[in-house]
Formats: sequence, structure tokens, C-alpha cells
Amino acid sequence: MSNSSTKSEYMSTPLLRRKQQKELQKKADTLRAEDSFKEAVGTYLNSILIDRNNAETYFGLGVCYKNLGKTKKAIEYLEKSVLLDSSKYETFYELGLCHLKDETPCKAIKCFIQAIQLEPDNPEAIYQLGLAHEQCEEQDMALMIYQKLIENSPNYINAYLRKSALFMKMELYKQALGLNLEILKINPKYAKVYSDIGLCLDKLGKTSDAKRYYRKFLSAMPESENANVVLKRVEKLRQIKKYEPKFTLV
Repeated sequence: MSNSSTKSEYMSTPLLRRKQQKELQKKADTLRAEDSFKEAVGTYLNSILIDRNNAETYFGLGVCYKNLGKTKKAIEYLEKSVLLDSSKYETFYELGLCHLKDETPCKAIKCFIQAIQLEPDNPEAIYQLGLAHEQCEEQDMALMIYQKLIENSPNYINAYLRKSALFMKMELYKQALGLNLEILKINPKYAKVYSDIGLCLDKLGKTSDAKRYYRKFLSAMPESENANVVLKRVEKLRQIKKYEPKFTLV
């Protein structure tokens, strides 16, 4: 056997192919971390040509397609990743996000439940599970999930925000106000919530306090996309001349 033939056989060994696959995987992961999703896709696909049974490759490919706005392709590859390895929280979580984006919330619910089973203390999947139930028009279930999340992760502000938004949608402004005030206890500098507090007070007929929080919002976030709407409301409230019962926030 000639030296060139021996070298050719060596270059095609499974060991070398695994090495090539790992190098492509690493390069693709780096590109994905740099948000170079289109370039990463090509590298992941080259990696799959070498090894069609690598769950991490399909996961990376799915995440890239999600970020490129190709949700159905993302779901396809993330599902392949799950079939090869069903022990990864991240895969079920990303798959759930894709189903939410694809407006298939029942499938998203199943994915988030799987993610929660793998990492029960991670609040993100629990929060997204609530959103999925909202998308299914199951408001009571969503409220229950957000409340449980508040109890288990009392500093997780998104749960308060989402539960408050649901209460406001249901015109339960007193309950929403309480949640928004709790947010300020957690983070007194969370200025975004000032406008929601103002709106709740406004709806409850507490005009003076509403104006105060509207102004706090405008002072803290003058460039906000909601600033013009809030400013117009403040101007309108200035023209209101009526008796207001005394109301003191605790």
C-alpha cells in the first residue's frame, strides 16, 4: 500500500471526522454568540453533514433560525434536538418560545412544563407558561401561575407586571395598583411602573395622585414612546374641577 493511500485512509477515519465536526460546532457556536446567525446556520449545516446525531448542532441551528425570524424551521430543528437529547432545559424553553411566536400556545405549554420539570426553580419558564395560558385565553390559570411565581420568586418583577396587566385588562384597577406599588418596594427606581400607577389611580378617580405619578413618569422617562399620551392626559386632568376625597398612599 502506498504512503498516499495510507494517508487518505487516515484522513477519513471516524476520529478525524469527529474532530472536524467539533471544530465546525465550536465555530458555529461562536458565530451564534456574536449574533452572526446567517453565517452560523451555514456552519451548523456543514457540521450536520458530518454528524446527523448531534443534539447541540440542531439546537444551535434552531436558535439561529428563531433569531432570523424563520420560526417553523426553528421548531423543526429544535424538535430534532429534543428527540436526540430530552434532558436539556434550554431546548424545551426555546421550543416553547417558538411555539408562542408561531401562535401554537397549547404546544408551548407542553414545552414549558417540560422545561420546568428539568429546572423547577428557574422563573423564566414559569413566566412564559403564564403567557402561553394567556394566549389560550385562560386568564384564571395565568393569574394563578403569576401568583405562584410571586410567592416562589418575590423579587421577580415580570410576574408582578404581567399579573398587573391582566388585572388592568379585567378593569380590576385596585388590585393592579397594589401590585405596581409592590414593584416599587422591590425596586424604588423602576420608573416604568409610574405610568401604570398613574393610570390605575386615574381609573379609580384619584386625580391628584394620578397626576403626581404621571409627572414622575414624565420626569424619569421623557423620551418614552408613551410620554406624549401621558402628557396629554395630565393636561386634561388639569382642567378637571371637581371634589376629590382625600387619598393617601401607604
